[in-house]
Amino acid sequence: MSATAPFIPTGAGSRPVRVAPVDEVALEARAAVLCTRSIKTTSKRAALHLAIRCIDLTTLEGADTPDKVASLCQKAVRPDPSDPGIPSVAAVCVYPEMVGHAVDAVAGTGVAVASVAGAFPAGMSAIDVRTADIADAVRRGADEIDIVLNRSAFLAGDLGRAHDEIATAKEACGPAHLKVILETGELGGYDQIRSASMLAMAAGADFIKTSTGKIPGAATPPTMLCMSEAIRDFADQTGTAVGLKGAGGIRTAKQAWHYLVIVGETLGQDWLTPARFRLGASSLLNDVLLQLGKLDTGRYSGPDYVTVD
Repeated sequence: MSATAPFIPTGAGSRPVRVAPVDEVALEARAAVLCTRSIKTTSKRAALHLAIRCIDLTTLEGADTPDKVASLCQKAVRPDPSDPGIPSVAAVCVYPEMVGHAVDAVAGTGVAVASVAGAFPAGMSAIDVRTADIADAVRRGADEIDIVLNRSAFLAGDLGRAHDEIATAKEACGPAHLKVILETGELGGYDQIRSASMLAMAAGADFIKTSTGKIPGAATPPTMLCMSEAIRDFADQTGTAVGLKGAGGIRTAKQAWHYLVIVGETLGQDWLTPARFRLGASSLLNDVLLQLGKLDTGRYSGPDYVTVD
């Protein structure tokens, strides 16, 4: 496909959305500046609590078991058993086979259950197979579904097919929210990331997400800024607010702060909420808990202070 697609198809009767070209130098420079912003000590606790509330605590391993998922859910609901003032995370994210166990474990807590589906992580199967997988996860009780963009169709320039498959997946989700994973490390550049973001939103995504976490080059500050700007452009053109989820290599509280700043500066305070911003991670929560412990005691706790997921 060309470096930029001037318009992205939308649903029948809808006006196509325009895709602005990306100034790579300016984008990377602004991302670098935003990542120099510091958070005052008086605000750090609120920022750390916000980061926790926006986490999708995730386990996506072939060795996942009901007991492992139950333990993850317990941590999601009460990240630090010794401090009930620490909030729960936004959601737990598991494979469809584990959804029922997660639903039972978080019942009545307010923690949502997300599931990857649709032939995750490659998405390279027939569309009816993918939609059946999505529908199965929803039947099991998933509140949110994370699918992958058909990168093969997108990179071949078949934007109509890529769009329509997302729209079909959205329909299969029923009441569940749909997050569309772009797998940014495979798209080839910021213009492609901008185009893929606009396409996914035009097709009905409730969230756009950086990565499956299965490849390198996933969530980076310039990538998150590029996607944030696409969300802003889409909201300006359509009046529809779409969420952003960063995933892939997010392990430290400092990284979480950077992304909170990028989203807050680009999209505004309305996006600094679990309803519109998520961080997909398995180890981030532990570092945030260690940072909170340092605020309380002035020193870092030992490695046995947090559980190993």
